[in-house]
Amino acid sequence: MSASSPSLDVSEQIARIDRAIVEQAKLAAEERKLAAERIKLEAEQLKFNAEASKMLRDRALAPAAMIISALTAGAALFGAGAAFMKLFGG
Repeated sequence: MSASSPSLDVSEQIARIDRAIVEQAKLAAEERKLAAERIKLEAEQLKFNAEASKMLRDRALAPAAMIISALTAGAALFGAGAAFMKLFGG
């Protein structure tokens, strides 16, 4: 029995090494999957940050845009009034 014991130890060690290799391959695949998901989430975060920056910029510029729109509308109405006065009143 002592003659078969070393060969069993070697085959058991080989089986253990094979299991470790398979487990390592599984862990590496999981790590690659998680790294790809991390890259995807970082890209999504950059997109959200850009969108938030745009919203903040738009929010800051909204009063100025409203003032410019009001001035433009007022100038158009003033011009239209002047044209009517020139056509009919003047």
